[in-house]
Amino acid sequence: MSQKKDKKSKKTEDGRLEVLKGVSITPKIIETKLGKIEIDLAEGDGPVLMGIHGGLGGIDQCRAAIDFAAKDFRLLSLSRPGYLGTPLESGASLEDQVDLFAAALDELGIDKVAVFSVSAGGPFAYTFAIRHPDRIWALVTADSVSGYYDLPETAGPVAQMIFLSDSGQKLLQKMTKSKPDAFIKEIFKSEAYFTKEQMKKHLDFVLNDPCAHDFVTAFMNTMYPYKTRKAGTENDMAITRTLYHLPVEKIECPALIVHGTHDADVKLYDGVYAYEHIRDAERIWIEEGSHLCFWINPRSKEAQEQAIAFLKNVYETKVS
Repeated sequence: MSQKKDKKSKKTEDGRLEVLKGVSITPKIIETKLGKIEIDLAEGDGPVLMGIHGGLGGIDQCRAAIDFAAKDFRLLSLSRPGYLGTPLESGASLEDQVDLFAAALDELGIDKVAVFSVSAGGPFAYTFAIRHPDRIWALVTADSVSGYYDLPETAGPVAQMIFLSDSGQKLLQKMTKSKPDAFIKEIFKSEAYFTKEQMKKHLDFVLNDPCAHDFVTAFMNTMYPYKTRKAGTENDMAITRTLYHLPVEKIECPALIVHGTHDADVKLYDGVYAYEHIRDAERIWIEEGSHLCFWINPRSKEAQEQAIAFLKNVYETKVS
């Protein structure tokens, strides 16, 4: 079958959606006892890793975030309520959303999963582990919210115009092609506390590392169009603005907390709090790490390998 792509939607003729170079998914909406949810489940057998995306995201961002584990785990990607194909009515509250995840597992015939969260997906990952301890065998969080969250001080009017509007994101997409250095610098300005020297070092790294450059470009594309992600993003903000500290001390499964030391969006203390309150949790602090350091930092590959090793070890010793 021909694989010509619609450049605007990035869909192939057979309905698959390209999220990274050479990586496509087939989103479908399933009906659960608690409502509809959009999912993609990779083919194959073996342990399942379920992704929980951040704000401005959806099923495409979810898969891009967890693709690092594609060779070792069966990946389950989803759109949280209010994002893309999952209606907000399927679960507007924190508790209702994680119950929806469990209902989706029921519908798919999956007993237990490992969970990987990014950014604003943190509260939902932590709450899933607390509320459904029998459905999770391991938890990995990357620069994830563990309590109160609001837009950071780096998200000024210009940044909000760029990231929280379709017109701004169209501009961002044009920048990725015409001025990639300016595009990546804009990302770091809003997502990292960098000196001029650190900014230059990380810009040079991303511009010269094909994997990092492809990821950050793809990740930004998974935030567009904003209008189909607006309801979910605004609902996330309504939830996180009411949080104090999540009761992560109730989490019983093995946990690995990954966080960048220079994250300007979700501050390092979110990771520190989770690490210090989850019994026997392990951690990776990525030095000079931005909000996306798990994917676009000189230590990214090392951190990803450590995360995979952690998951494999937990599965082999406690699950299989």
